[in-house]
Amino acid sequence: QVQLVESGGGLVQAGGSLRLSCAASGRTFSSYAMGWFRQAPGKEREFVAAISRGGGSTYYTDSVKGRFTISRDNAQNTVYLQMNSLKPEDTAVYYCAAAPYISSRDHEYAYWGQGTQVTVSS
Repeated sequence: QVQLVESGGGLVQAGGSLRLSCAASGRTFSSYAMGWFRQAPGKEREFVAAISRGGGSTYYTDSVKGRFTISRDNAQNTVYLQMNSLKPEDTAVYYCAAAPYISSRDHEYAYWGQGTQVTVSS
């Protein structure tokens, strides 16, 4: 069982940066691949980034490649999403999730955080 809590969201101007954190409970954090998803008003939930259990593999949706970086610290049971060069279209609620293996498909993720709001002004 995994419980996830996101933090670090907020309001930022276009071109700025934010770092989201997702803290996981329990002793089995390293058994899960982790992902970030986002959902903007009126749109479906969208895959953003994922990282393998050991952190050796990462995967990003095309729209964030070169701007966002996912990382994890298994000793601290935490996954991060560093977001640079933010654009207004990045505005969304961002969710952290855990899956057995790295994946871009939301149905593969069994555990979800509550979400954190990211707003990028133009």
